[in-house]
Amino acid sequence: MRILITGFIVFVGWTVLSTYVYVCKIKGLCAQPQTTIVEAVNQYEALTSEPKVEEKVTIPKDLVIYFAFDKSDFISSAEASAYFNKSNDYILQNAQATLNITGHTDAVGTEEYNQALGLRRAQSLQIYFESKGVAANRIKLESKGEKEPVDDNSTASGRANNRRTVVTIK
Repeated sequence: MRILITGFIVFVGWTVLSTYVYVCKIKGLCAQPQTTIVEAVNQYEALTSEPKVEEKVTIPKDLVIYFAFDKSDFISSAEASAYFNKSNDYILQNAQATLNITGHTDAVGTEEYNQALGLRRAQSLQIYFESKGVAANRIKLESKGEKEPVDDNSTASGRANNRRTVVTIK
């Protein structure tokens, strides 16, 4: 009789253990304890107030900053401040978003010098955004130098249009 009782206990234990492994570990159907926060609400306020809807912030359009010939100093403007506010709201809501800053130059000077100048222009905007509170790990820098002009480098106005830094959120 003792053998039958021991065998039955082992069988029940094995059944319980194998069911637990299958249901919880393999299928993942065991619920983890969750904490629910309940907020006390005045009934009158609940009936008369409008439901709170969190606004989704859209990605702001690219910011283009133009620079003087052979300069990389960025001077803050109202446009840059407005862009910062919009981009910061978006970055705070989207954990994967990054601020990409790409520096460009005109075709005057050597390719190596223009590559370095484009990077200095991008870094000057990086310093601005970091001083406003954007985390350094959310900013990516790049220099295109003279490689991607948007206008003709043979005219003064064309070269002025090519001396720029573009800020994009990705």
